[in-house]
Amino acid sequence: MAECIWKWRLLRAGSFRLDGGTMFGIIPRVLWARLSPPDDLNRITLQTNCLLLSDGTRRVLIETGYGNKFDAKGRDMFALESRWIGDALAEIGVDRGEIDAVIVTHLHFDHAGGLTHIESPGAPPQPSFPNAKIYVQRTEWQDALANKSTMTRTYLRENFDPVADRVTLLDGECEVIPGIRAVPTVGHTWGQQGLVFSDASGTVIFPGDMMPTAAHVGLAYNMSYDVLPYENLLTKRRLLTRCAELGWRLAIDHEPGPALVSVARHPERPDQFQLTAAPPPAD
Repeated sequence: MAECIWKWRLLRAGSFRLDGGTMFGIIPRVLWARLSPPDDLNRITLQTNCLLLSDGTRRVLIETGYGNKFDAKGRDMFALESRWIGDALAEIGVDRGEIDAVIVTHLHFDHAGGLTHIESPGAPPQPSFPNAKIYVQRTEWQDALANKSTMTRTYLRENFDPVADRVTLLDGECEVIPGIRAVPTVGHTWGQQGLVFSDASGTVIFPGDMMPTAAHVGLAYNMSYDVLPYENLLTKRRLLTRCAELGWRLAIDHEPGPALVSVARHPERPDQFQLTAAPPPAD
């Protein structure tokens, strides 16, 4: 990977809620509820964490959140915060037209929804980042077009059809742009990718929904949404082992608390891992 030291910051593009039992798959409620307390509808709080990287000449956005296109029924169903990636960028003085590249881990609505936006209710979706190239794995793109998922309403064409002409398809592990590497994180979807880059403190990996919150650090703590839960377990083990051995920090996509963590093997159970909050990136 080309040597590049990025400055970056974590952006909160909006909180939402999903069913806790579905988010933790085979794990009993008595266990996961201690880690992620549910509301009276059994939903747990999640965040849409996005990363904005800059090397002084380029601005790269990783992930886009759920966007601003949901109607009132959809917003209520998922308890969507009235906020999207456009708001998060505006708060730090970045115009959406200044983004040079957008990389998404996969194309589910809560990751790719912000690729397009509407100016007003009922208006047609438009590209959110008019000057950006968009990068996604070829397998993920093809699966999204075919709606190949355990969920029938997560690959929403309104999120990616309007930007199809600016999408670059990737094939497996590769350098997306100089200084940012894509690595397959298969399990949640067949074509999910994680993104690896370096900052002044070392290496960071953003693995997508392989481990959506810190509470999912247990190897068996996988989602019912995962198309390949056992493969996800293996992917998680490999990636957490690498983080623990090499000192990589992990940026977690749906963690509502501290989203940048360090990884270590559990002192009493070496086949398991534990997380500690890492210092935020330097400005």
